[in-house]
Amino acid sequence: MLTELALKNMKSKDKTYKVSDRDGMYAFVTKTGSISFRYDYRINGRRETFVIGRYGRGGISLALAREKCLDARKQVADGISPAKSKRREKERLSGAQRFGEYAEKWIEEVELAESTRAMRRSILVRDIIPRFKNMLLEEIKEEDLRAACQKVKDRGAPATAIHVRDIVKQIYVYA
Repeated sequence: MLTELALKNMKSKDKTYKVSDRDGMYAFVTKTGSISFRYDYRINGRRETFVIGRYGRGGISLALAREKCLDARKQVADGISPAKSKRREKERLSGAQRFGEYAEKWIEEVELAESTRAMRRSILVRDIIPRFKNMLLEEIKEEDLRAACQKVKDRGAPATAIHVRDIVKQIYVYA
């Protein structure tokens, strides 16, 4: 069974290798030393592999990988392929529009006086787009918006911070 200490001490070898855990999950170590958690299963008579996630900085922990593995086992028990579900979700998200795309459409289509449009465009370009451009609408959380407004307030522009909040709200309403 895997432990955090064992994962940290895993080294790369000449070939990729697996270190088993429990419930069918294992750590897959590549030649370069990167570690990912995987789960092999059979569904409809075919063997499939579900890549749970990468381990390490920016990745997932052993505990979270075990939770995701248990969720995947439940899906398999229900006759659902977790690997195909994950692929479909990625395809759905790749087709989803990003905040920046909605912002561009909104600023062009909303009915505003030209002076107001220019002011809002400058706030969009300076304070909003750099932070949220490539994020999906569902990825932006309250604390992200709060942090963006706080950054504007910290530079001494509290009125602009209010505009930032209102513009983001209007983009969400537009979307």
